[in-house]
Parts: sequence; C-alpha cells; structure tokens
Amino acid sequence: MKTVVLTIILLLVCIVLLGVKVLFIKGARFPSGHAGASPHLRRKGIGCATDERNLK
Repeated sequence: MKTVVLTIILLLVCIVLLGVKVLFIKGARFPSGHAGASPHLRRKGIGCATDERNLK
C-alpha cells in the first residue's frame, strides 16, 4: 500500500512540474509531440504521417 501511495504522489508531482509553464503563463502550450514539429527531424527529411505535405 505504501508503494501505491508513493507512486501516485510521484506521478502527481511529475504532472504538476510538466505543466508549470502551461498553468502559470498566459498563452503557453505544451510542446508538440509530432515529428513534423521538430526542426532536427525536418532537416533529416522525417515528417509526421498525418501531415498533408508528407502524403504523396
């Protein structure tokens, strides 16, 4: 039972820390998780499968 409570507390702390910018700065958003939004991947020619530019 101790492990479950500790795990839940740790998850809540992580979620709060990840969302600090989004929660406290007006207009802030979570970074995009799409491959097409990453400049490093775009330079290598890798894009998101749902991006219309990649559908040929």
